[in-house]
Amino acid sequence: MNPVPELVTLHVWRLPRRAVPRALIRMAVDRRRLRATPGVAFAKLLGTGTGSGFGPTDADLTRWAALVVWADPARAAGFDDSPVGRAWGRIATSCARLDLRPLASRGRWAGAEPFGNPTTRSGSVDGPVLALTRARLRPARAATFWRAIPAVAAALPDTPGLTARFGIGEAPLGWQGTVSVWRSSADLLAFAYRQPEHQNAIMRTPTERWYAEELFARFEVRAVRGDRTVLDWTGHDGGPT
Repeated sequence: MNPVPELVTLHVWRLPRRAVPRALIRMAVDRRRLRATPGVAFAKLLGTGTGSGFGPTDADLTRWAALVVWADPARAAGFDDSPVGRAWGRIATSCARLDLRPLASRGRWAGAEPFGNPTTRSGSVDGPVLALTRARLRPARAATFWRAIPAVAAALPDTPGLTARFGIGEAPLGWQGTVSVWRSSADLLAFAYRQPEHQNAIMRTPTERWYAEELFARFEVRAVRGDRTVLDWTGHDGGPT
């Protein structure tokens, strides 16, 4: 079992449309370089979407992200000066970074448990939390999954306490995920277990067998740096700095 990391960072870049071809090249070139960055234990380069659906029609080709789990948190301060950080910084018009501490994690990502098993930590913190979901769909079950998601996505924007959300994916089809930031743990749990459409999707998951692999993780948001509009931030209280 992997140890629970003290620091996970989420880096998000906004690009001009003319830089999209360069971003696609960077996605091919930088995956291995990102994992080889000193101090990194686990890392993924990600495309993003609006979060209102899944698949190619939801993709936002002007926004890209990197999720980095740090074995050596002191190295995180130098990420922008690393080869990967510099490469994306050169083509981005704006960027944001979230510093996260794992509170809970269940499941696997590419066969690994990148956030360990932080079950002994308190699931409630004073301040905002980030929820990350990631799943690899079973090809034969993808159609039923996509039909079930619109009702959940449509209800999400009006949910109390939601301050930011967008979709993430390692590929346009098959590997799906979401990032959402909440004002508090209570707001997140209220949506997860009381919102009817989401509760219905949870109940259908075991019988529909949508996922070949899945992961759900919750984090304390320790800091948000940079341009929050890159995150589709709608919070009114500003959140951590």
